[in-house]
Amino acid sequence: MTSPDLTGAPNAGGAARISPLDAVSLRADFPILAEQVNGHRLVYLDSAATSQKPTAVLDAERDFLTHANSAVHRGAHTLAAEATDLFEDARATVAGFVGAQPEQLVWTSGATAGLNLVAYAIGNATLGRGAPASARFALAPGDEIVTTAIEHHANLIPWQELAARTGAVLRHIPARADGTLDLDAAASVIGERTRLVAFSHVSNVLGIVNPVAEIVALAQAVGAVTVLDACQSAPHLPLDLPALGVDLAVFSGHKMLGPYAIGGLYGRADVLEALPPFLTGGSMITTVALDGAEYLPPPQRFEAGTQPVGPAIGLAAAVRYLEGVGLENIHAHESALAERMGAGLRGIPGVRLLGDAPGAERVGLWSFDVAGVHAHDAGQFLDAQGIAVRVGHHCAAPLHRQFGITASVRASTALYNTEDDVDLFLDAVRGIRGFFGVTDELEGANA
Repeated sequence: MTSPDLTGAPNAGGAARISPLDAVSLRADFPILAEQVNGHRLVYLDSAATSQKPTAVLDAERDFLTHANSAVHRGAHTLAAEATDLFEDARATVAGFVGAQPEQLVWTSGATAGLNLVAYAIGNATLGRGAPASARFALAPGDEIVTTAIEHHANLIPWQELAARTGAVLRHIPARADGTLDLDAAASVIGERTRLVAFSHVSNVLGIVNPVAEIVALAQAVGAVTVLDACQSAPHLPLDLPALGVDLAVFSGHKMLGPYAIGGLYGRADVLEALPPFLTGGSMITTVALDGAEYLPPPQRFEAGTQPVGPAIGLAAAVRYLEGVGLENIHAHESALAERMGAGLRGIPGVRLLGDAPGAERVGLWSFDVAGVHAHDAGQFLDAQGIAVRVGHHCAAPLHRQFGITASVRASTALYNTEDDVDLFLDAVRGIRGFFGVTDELEGANA
């Protein structure tokens, strides 16, 4: 038996954690990894886009739909009560995974929905909606919203739209050539007019773990609200959001072994309490009259309509699985894979890594450019050998422009990847330029 304990309690029952992580054995828990792709065993290196799901997650959703399917918080019958218990137990489990209390976790359809929820709630506060406490979020023309130059579009565009609606000004913390954030510049970008700072914990292009404590300190010094995008850290690092000091944070279930269409918005209790709602309707109210309504406290205030009960239960199963393996073990395993992958890629002629910051803490994720070969052609070449990677701008077009390219190849690992996966990938990358007939001389002639 290779599966970790799924009770959610690390080392429950006295079972020892898998350390070092036995990825070869863990693969048996992920049915899709037994698939053949184009006549080769599947080497899945696209987990930053979406992770694969263990049997425990598939079973949890199926069991709910088979035995307890019902809407929550509204029925008086047995199934409704059981579904509500499972739904709220899932909330407590996922909240605990990020160090939070259940009332600090709002279900969303994913990180993008969570970021838009925050942006629109602040927009509503700016319009004077919400309780008097919501005035702390109101933006005035000339107030500043700060993001970074390395964000993916989901953590850029909502703030662009919020700025357009309120007259606020967007500013960005620049990135150095090695992909790290320029904290010296950040100290000048974040100033007295800064009202909100939104940034990623881990870049989805560079894999580098960003300095959360330093950025939070700069934001707190001027009283700005902080919003953390934890999509690329939640499945790979031990995560304690209250300890990080951020006011709000988002993550997506499908990137952390869970189902699609489920995610979380974490918020400090006083922040969620003060934010006005975004989506409105059933299940988030206390009283409704024809000309007005009063709203429930968080988290239900932000959960209008029928909830994604099965996906929430599936996500709880996913975090129990991750906890069973141990996030420390996962991070150590993926850091070793990242080192192996980075060292291999650096030695391949014509390959340029994006964000090759020596000594930077990172997850198992690298993006790179192959001289003379378009990223889409490189990706198809790898796919022909059963190797699944991401190609394109990875929803981070501004960052790619900073590196002078429009697209790159991204390889990203998860706990189920092995050294053999990395070696097969590196062997294939070594063959890309030769397959397309690109030599240094030809590339120079075409430059």
